[in-house]
Amino acid sequence: MHDAIIVGGGPAGLNAALILGRCRRSVLLIDCGDPRNAATPRTWGLFTRDGTPPAALRAQGRADLARYPTVECRTAEVTAARREGDAFAVVLADGQTETARRLVLATGLHQDLPTVEGFDTYWTRGVHTCPYCDGYESRDQPLVAYGHGHAGVGLALELTVWSRDVTLCTDDRADSLSEADRARLDRHGIGVADGAVARLAGNGERAERLVFADGTERPCHAVFLTPGGCRPSDLITQLGCDLTPKGIVPTGDYEGTNVPGLYVAGDASRRVQFAVVAAAEGAMAAFAINTELLKDDAA
Repeated sequence: MHDAIIVGGGPAGLNAALILGRCRRSVLLIDCGDPRNAATPRTWGLFTRDGTPPAALRAQGRADLARYPTVECRTAEVTAARREGDAFAVVLADGQTETARRLVLATGLHQDLPTVEGFDTYWTRGVHTCPYCDGYESRDQPLVAYGHGHAGVGLALELTVWSRDVTLCTDDRADSLSEADRARLDRHGIGVADGAVARLAGNGERAERLVFADGTERPCHAVFLTPGGCRPSDLITQLGCDLTPKGIVPTGDYEGTNVPGLYVAGDASRRVQFAVVAAAEGAMAAFAINTELLKDDAA
Protein backbone atom coordinates (compact mmCIF):
# COMPACT_ATOMS: atom_id res chain seq x y z
CA MET A 1 0.00 0.00 0.00
CA HIS A 2 1.63 3.21 -1.20
CA ASP A 3 0.86 6.54 0.37
CA ALA A 4 0.07 7.88 -3.09
CA ILE A 5 -0.09 6.72 -6.68
CA ILE A 6 0.33 9.36 -9.37
CA VAL A 7 -0.80 8.52 -12.89
CA GLY A 8 0.88 10.75 -15.45
CA GLY A 9 4.48 11.93 -15.71
CA GLY A 10 4.10 15.46 -17.04
CA PRO A 11 4.71 18.66 -15.06
CA ALA A 12 1.77 18.04 -12.72
CA GLY A 13 2.62 14.44 -11.93
CA LEU A 14 6.35 15.03 -11.60
CA ASN A 15 5.95 17.98 -9.27
CA ALA A 16 3.40 16.15 -7.13
CA ALA A 17 5.86 13.26 -6.79
CA LEU A 18 8.67 15.69 -5.95
CA ILE A 19 6.78 17.36 -3.11
CA LEU A 20 5.55 14.05 -1.70
CA GLY A 21 9.05 12.60 -1.96
CA ARG A 22 10.35 15.49 0.09
CA CYS A 23 7.65 14.65 2.65
CA ARG A 24 9.11 11.12 2.76
CA ARG A 25 5.88 9.62 1.47
CA SER A 26 5.93 6.36 -0.47
CA VAL A 27 4.97 7.30 -4.00
CA LEU A 28 4.49 5.32 -7.19
CA LEU A 29 4.48 7.47 -10.33
CA ILE A 30 3.19 5.62 -13.40
CA ASP A 31 3.50 7.09 -16.87
CA CYS A 32 2.84 5.44 -20.24
CA GLY A 33 5.30 7.71 -22.08
CA ASP A 34 2.81 9.10 -24.62
CA PRO A 35 2.21 12.75 -23.67
CA ARG A 36 -0.19 15.08 -25.48
CA ASN A 37 2.72 17.39 -26.34
CA ALA A 38 5.00 14.64 -27.67
CA ALA A 39 5.27 16.38 -31.04
CA THR A 40 5.77 19.85 -29.55
CA PRO A 41 9.29 21.12 -30.27
CA ARG A 42 9.50 23.50 -27.31
CA THR A 43 7.78 24.33 -24.04
CA TRP A 44 7.29 28.07 -23.71
CA GLY A 45 6.36 30.28 -20.79
CA LEU A 46 8.01 28.14 -18.12
CA PHE A 47 10.14 30.06 -15.63
CA THR A 48 13.90 29.39 -16.15
CA ARG A 49 13.11 26.73 -18.78
CA ASP A 50 11.54 28.83 -21.55
CA GLY A 51 11.95 26.99 -24.86
CA THR A 52 13.06 23.65 -23.40
CA PRO A 53 11.88 20.57 -25.34
CA PRO A 54 9.14 18.72 -23.41
CA ALA A 55 11.09 15.45 -23.42
CA ALA A 56 14.05 17.20 -21.80
CA LEU A 57 11.81 18.62 -19.09
CA ARG A 58 10.42 15.17 -18.32
CA ALA A 59 13.87 13.62 -18.26
CA GLN A 60 15.10 16.27 -15.83
CA GLY A 61 12.00 15.79 -13.70
CA ARG A 62 12.65 12.06 -13.39
CA ALA A 63 16.31 12.71 -12.64
CA ASP A 64 15.27 15.05 -9.82
CA LEU A 65 13.08 12.32 -8.32
CA ALA A 66 15.94 9.81 -8.28
CA ARG A 67 17.40 11.36 -5.13
CA TYR A 68 14.26 10.49 -3.11
CA PRO A 69 14.29 6.81 -2.08
CA THR A 70 10.56 6.67 -1.34
CA VAL A 71 9.59 7.62 -4.92
CA GLU A 72 9.38 4.97 -7.64
CA CYS A 73 8.87 5.86 -11.31
CA ARG A 74 7.49 3.19 -13.56
CA THR A 75 6.82 3.26 -17.31
CA ALA A 76 3.51 1.46 -17.77
CA GLU A 77 -0.07 1.98 -18.86
CA VAL A 78 -2.87 2.15 -16.30
CA THR A 79 -5.95 0.53 -17.80
CA ALA A 80 -8.38 0.77 -14.89
CA ALA A 81 -8.83 2.43 -11.50
CA ARG A 82 -11.31 1.87 -8.69
CA ARG A 83 -12.06 2.71 -5.09
CA GLU A 84 -11.35 0.02 -2.51
CA GLY A 85 -12.82 1.23 0.75
CA ASP A 86 -10.92 4.38 1.66
CA ALA A 87 -8.08 3.52 -0.71
CA PHE A 88 -7.57 3.17 -4.46
CA ALA A 89 -6.43 0.40 -6.77
CA VAL A 90 -5.03 0.83 -10.27
CA VAL A 91 -4.65 -1.98 -12.78
CA LEU A 92 -1.72 -1.97 -15.19
CA ALA A 93 -1.73 -3.27 -18.74
CA ASP A 94 0.19 -6.38 -17.64
CA GLY A 95 -2.54 -7.22 -15.12
CA GLN A 96 -0.64 -6.10 -12.06
CA THR A 97 -2.58 -4.17 -9.42
CA GLU A 98 -1.14 -1.44 -7.19
CA THR A 99 -2.90 0.22 -4.26
CA ALA A 100 -2.55 3.54 -2.48
CA ARG A 101 -4.18 5.63 0.21
CA ARG A 102 -4.50 8.57 -2.18
CA LEU A 103 -4.58 8.88 -5.96
CA VAL A 104 -3.52 11.74 -8.24
CA LEU A 105 -4.62 11.70 -11.87
CA ALA A 106 -2.25 13.91 -13.84
CA THR A 107 -3.29 12.29 -17.10
CA GLY A 108 -3.83 15.43 -19.15
CA LEU A 109 -6.17 15.39 -22.13
CA HIS A 110 -6.29 13.60 -25.47
CA GLN A 111 -6.39 16.07 -28.35
CA ASP A 112 -8.87 15.37 -31.15
CA LEU A 113 -8.01 17.34 -34.27
CA PRO A 114 -10.60 18.42 -36.86
CA THR A 115 -10.71 16.06 -39.83
CA VAL A 116 -9.11 18.54 -42.21
CA GLU A 117 -6.29 17.30 -44.41
CA GLY A 118 -2.98 18.70 -43.19
CA PHE A 119 -4.04 19.48 -39.63
CA ASP A 120 -2.39 16.31 -38.34
CA THR A 121 0.67 16.90 -40.55
CA TYR A 122 1.26 20.37 -39.14
CA TRP A 123 0.11 19.69 -35.58
CA THR A 124 2.45 21.75 -33.33
CA ARG A 125 4.18 23.14 -36.47
CA GLY A 126 1.38 25.42 -37.56
CA VAL A 127 -1.69 23.97 -35.85
CA HIS A 128 -2.03 24.90 -32.18
CA THR A 129 -4.56 25.20 -29.38
CA CYS A 130 -3.01 27.87 -27.14
CA PRO A 131 -1.86 31.27 -28.40
CA TYR A 132 -0.22 31.95 -25.03
CA CYS A 133 1.99 28.94 -25.66
CA ASP A 134 2.66 29.36 -29.38
CA GLY A 135 1.45 32.78 -30.47
CA TYR A 136 4.74 34.59 -30.01
CA GLU A 137 6.54 32.36 -32.52
CA SER A 138 3.89 33.34 -35.13
CA ARG A 139 3.82 37.05 -34.29
CA ASP A 140 3.05 39.49 -37.11
CA GLN A 141 2.23 36.60 -39.47
CA PRO A 142 -1.14 35.66 -41.06
CA LEU A 143 -3.08 33.76 -38.40
CA VAL A 144 -6.34 31.81 -38.59
CA ALA A 145 -8.78 31.20 -35.77
CA TYR A 146 -10.56 27.96 -36.63
CA GLY A 147 -13.99 27.73 -35.05
CA HIS A 148 -17.42 29.23 -35.02
CA GLY A 149 -19.91 31.03 -32.82
CA HIS A 150 -18.95 32.82 -29.62
CA ALA A 151 -15.79 30.75 -29.09
CA GLY A 152 -14.52 31.48 -32.60
CA VAL A 153 -15.10 35.21 -32.21
CA GLY A 154 -13.33 35.24 -28.87
CA LEU A 155 -10.31 33.38 -30.19
CA ALA A 156 -10.02 35.62 -33.25
CA LEU A 157 -10.05 38.74 -31.05
CA GLU A 158 -7.48 37.16 -28.73
CA LEU A 159 -5.10 36.51 -31.63
CA THR A 160 -4.88 40.24 -32.39
CA VAL A 161 -2.41 40.42 -29.47
CA TRP A 162 0.09 38.59 -31.67
CA SER A 163 -0.86 39.72 -35.18
CA ARG A 164 -3.07 42.24 -36.94
CA ASP A 165 -3.55 39.81 -39.84
CA VAL A 166 -6.22 37.52 -38.38
CA THR A 167 -9.00 35.59 -40.09
CA LEU A 168 -11.82 33.67 -38.46
CA CYS A 169 -12.54 30.50 -40.44
CA THR A 170 -15.98 29.02 -39.70
CA ASP A 171 -15.52 26.07 -42.12
CA ASP A 172 -18.96 26.22 -43.74
CA ARG A 173 -20.71 27.47 -40.60
CA ALA A 174 -21.71 30.96 -41.73
CA ASP A 175 -24.93 30.71 -39.73
CA SER A 176 -22.97 30.49 -36.48
CA LEU A 177 -22.15 34.21 -36.55
CA SER A 178 -24.67 36.96 -35.94
CA GLU A 179 -24.57 40.32 -37.65
CA ALA A 180 -23.34 41.79 -34.38
CA ASP A 181 -20.49 39.24 -34.34
CA ARG A 182 -19.47 40.15 -37.87
CA ALA A 183 -19.64 43.87 -37.13
CA ARG A 184 -17.45 43.40 -34.06
CA LEU A 185 -14.88 41.42 -36.01
CA ASP A 186 -14.89 44.01 -38.78
CA ARG A 187 -14.25 46.82 -36.29
CA HIS A 188 -11.10 45.03 -35.23
CA GLY A 189 -9.93 44.35 -38.78
CA ILE A 190 -10.58 40.60 -38.58
CA GLY A 191 -11.68 38.89 -41.78
CA VAL A 192 -14.20 36.05 -41.91
CA ALA A 193 -13.91 33.04 -44.22
CA ASP A 194 -17.11 31.01 -44.26
CA GLY A 195 -16.19 28.51 -46.98
CA ALA A 196 -15.58 24.83 -46.40
CA VAL A 197 -11.90 24.05 -45.79
CA ALA A 198 -10.32 21.45 -48.06
CA ARG A 199 -6.82 21.27 -46.57
CA LEU A 200 -3.97 23.02 -44.85
CA ALA A 201 -0.98 23.17 -47.19
CA GLY A 202 2.67 23.88 -46.50
CA ASN A 203 6.26 23.06 -47.35
CA GLY A 204 6.42 19.90 -45.26
CA GLU A 205 8.01 21.72 -42.35
CA ARG A 206 5.61 24.56 -41.78
CA ALA A 207 2.02 25.50 -42.68
CA GLU A 208 1.73 28.15 -45.40
CA ARG A 209 -1.85 28.45 -46.65
CA LEU A 210 -5.41 27.34 -46.08
CA VAL A 211 -7.08 25.90 -49.19
CA PHE A 212 -10.86 26.01 -49.49
CA ALA A 213 -13.19 23.66 -51.32
CA ASP A 214 -13.89 26.27 -54.00
CA GLY A 215 -10.17 26.47 -54.83
CA THR A 216 -9.48 29.79 -53.15
CA GLU A 217 -6.53 30.10 -50.79
CA ARG A 218 -5.60 32.22 -47.82
CA PRO A 219 -2.08 32.74 -46.43
CA CYS A 220 -1.76 31.04 -43.08
CA HIS A 221 1.33 30.81 -40.92
CA ALA A 222 -0.59 29.19 -38.07
CA VAL A 223 -4.07 27.89 -37.26
CA PHE A 224 -5.35 28.13 -33.70
CA LEU A 225 -8.21 25.86 -32.73
CA THR A 226 -11.02 26.98 -30.45
CA PRO A 227 -11.17 25.29 -27.02
CA GLY A 228 -12.69 21.85 -27.08
CA GLY A 229 -11.87 18.72 -29.00
CA CYS A 230 -10.21 17.19 -25.95
CA ARG A 231 -11.11 14.05 -24.05
CA PRO A 232 -10.16 13.20 -20.48
CA SER A 233 -8.67 9.87 -19.47
CA ASP A 234 -11.12 7.00 -19.04
CA LEU A 235 -9.79 6.69 -15.49
CA ILE A 236 -11.49 9.95 -14.59
CA THR A 237 -14.90 8.69 -15.62
CA GLN A 238 -14.30 5.23 -14.13
CA LEU A 239 -13.80 6.81 -10.72
CA GLY A 240 -16.95 8.92 -10.98
CA CYS A 241 -15.44 12.39 -11.26
CA ASP A 242 -17.73 15.24 -12.10
CA LEU A 243 -17.04 16.81 -15.50
CA THR A 244 -17.78 20.22 -16.97
CA PRO A 245 -19.42 20.51 -20.42
CA LYS A 246 -15.88 20.99 -21.80
CA GLY A 247 -14.82 17.60 -20.43
CA ILE A 248 -12.55 18.83 -17.65
CA VAL A 249 -12.75 18.15 -13.92
CA PRO A 250 -14.09 21.02 -11.77
CA THR A 251 -11.50 20.59 -9.04
CA GLY A 252 -11.86 22.40 -5.74
CA ASP A 253 -9.28 23.68 -3.30
CA TYR A 254 -5.89 22.01 -3.70
CA GLU A 255 -7.12 20.05 -6.76
CA GLY A 256 -9.54 17.87 -4.80
CA THR A 257 -12.48 16.28 -6.62
CA ASN A 258 -15.95 15.11 -5.66
CA VAL A 259 -14.37 11.69 -4.97
CA PRO A 260 -12.73 11.73 -1.51
CA GLY A 261 -9.01 11.09 -1.68
CA LEU A 262 -8.83 11.61 -5.45
CA TYR A 263 -7.01 14.58 -6.95
CA VAL A 264 -6.80 15.77 -10.54
CA ALA A 265 -3.93 18.06 -11.50
CA GLY A 266 -2.76 19.45 -14.81
CA ASP A 267 -4.60 19.97 -18.08
CA ALA A 268 -7.53 17.75 -17.09
CA SER A 269 -8.48 20.16 -14.28
CA ARG A 270 -10.27 23.47 -14.46
CA ARG A 271 -7.43 25.96 -14.85
CA VAL A 272 -5.55 27.30 -17.86
CA GLN A 273 -3.41 24.73 -19.63
CA PHE A 274 0.10 26.05 -18.98
CA ALA A 275 3.01 23.81 -17.98
CA VAL A 276 3.86 26.09 -15.07
CA VAL A 277 0.25 25.99 -13.83
CA ALA A 278 0.16 22.20 -14.13
CA ALA A 279 3.31 21.96 -12.00
CA ALA A 280 1.76 24.26 -9.40
CA GLU A 281 -1.41 22.15 -9.31
CA GLY A 282 0.68 19.04 -8.72
CA ALA A 283 2.39 20.76 -5.80
CA MET A 284 -0.94 21.83 -4.30
CA ALA A 285 -2.35 18.31 -4.58
CA ALA A 286 0.76 16.91 -2.89
CA PHE A 287 0.45 19.43 -0.04
CA ALA A 288 -3.17 18.44 0.51
CA ILE A 289 -2.36 14.72 0.42
CA ASN A 290 0.42 15.01 2.96
CA THR A 291 -1.83 17.09 5.24
CA GLU A 292 -4.65 14.51 4.99
CA LEU A 293 -2.31 11.61 5.68
CA LEU A 294 -0.91 13.39 8.74
CA LYS A 295 -4.43 13.79 10.10
CA ASP A 296 -5.29 10.15 9.37
CA ASP A 297 -2.13 8.90 11.02
CA ALA A 298 -2.66 11.09 14.07
CA ALA A 299 -6.22 9.81 14.43
